[in-house]
Amino acid sequence: MAQTPSNMLPLGTQAPEFVLPDTVSGHMCSLAELKGTQGTLIVFMCNHCPFVVHVMDELVRIANQYKPNGINTVAISSNDVVKYPQDSPELMKAFALKHQMNFAYLFDETQQTARAYDAACTPDFYLFNEHNALIYRGQLDDSRPSNGIPVSGKDVRAALDCLILNQPISGHQKPSLGCNIKWKI
Repeated sequence: MAQTPSNMLPLGTQAPEFVLPDTVSGHMCSLAELKGTQGTLIVFMCNHCPFVVHVMDELVRIANQYKPNGINTVAISSNDVVKYPQDSPELMKAFALKHQMNFAYLFDETQQTARAYDAACTPDFYLFNEHNALIYRGQLDDSRPSNGIPVSGKDVRAALDCLILNQPISGHQKPSLGCNIKWKI
């Protein structure tokens, strides 16, 4: 399994706007509509990546736990579905329902959103504050499939807790590691 790290978009970057279809509801959704009142966690992911499958339960727990604090989670899949049909919008919807995702799972068919965020891998995590400024990007935690470290979400949780408590977030942030985004040629 190939391991690709995050590109680590510069902190302070403004969240690029997007309008993408939500595969569960069928509605077109924008960042402005989906953002949380206190912050927004954006995750580039896909259905078939073993790194994503490994962290899905924790991602859903985090989304559920922090939503009452005004933090919304948004998932985006940008993979080429011609070459990777297991990531098609229909199967994205099934994946979201199977994992009881209570957040939008958007399909970035043109891959323009992934490019705007400089996303590189799945999963790739970006946390923006209430002003849409990037305050965290990187890994969920140190766990990887088959490395024996339990999934805890500690890195993302620490950033979320600092955001909620209005405390500074450490600039020492580790890149995420996962499957590369399947770019169209």
